[in-house]
Amino acid sequence: MGYEVDYFHARIEWVEGEKGTTSGYESYDRTHQVKCPEKDAMTLSAAPQYLGNINLHNPEELFTTSISSCQMLTYLALAAFADIRILAYTDDAEGILKKEGNKRWLTQVILRPKILVSKQQDREKALALVQKAHEQCFIANSVKTEIVNQPEVIVA
Repeated sequence: MGYEVDYFHARIEWVEGEKGTTSGYESYDRTHQVKCPEKDAMTLSAAPQYLGNINLHNPEELFTTSISSCQMLTYLALAAFADIRILAYTDDAEGILKKEGNKRWLTQVILRPKILVSKQQDREKALALVQKAHEQCFIANSVKTEIVNQPEVIVA
């Protein structure tokens, strides 16, 4: 059975900065650029816990964000196909990093979508779509990290 393939590209650039070199763990700057074709570059750093710049996004935040964003976009598409009017969708997502010896990984991402619907009769259908969106979210399907949904559907 054949399948389609789409490709996505990103370029990471880091150069030795004023802070120092990689001669020691604490002596180099974690700031780097991410460049995706036809988009503005983003400046990232390590998380502050790993000597990064607190004012810049870090990979752990972007990992959590990508799962949350994919869930939302999948959810909104399913709601459109189901003819459910969504007035607003917010999510206060949280990624949990576990440390065990030298191994560190994001073991869990908790999604807390708050979904505002226009009609009471759509509330239960809107709630059921959260799980369906999780099952169809291709970022969620790409990772081993446990993804927990704690949705709330509110009627306007």
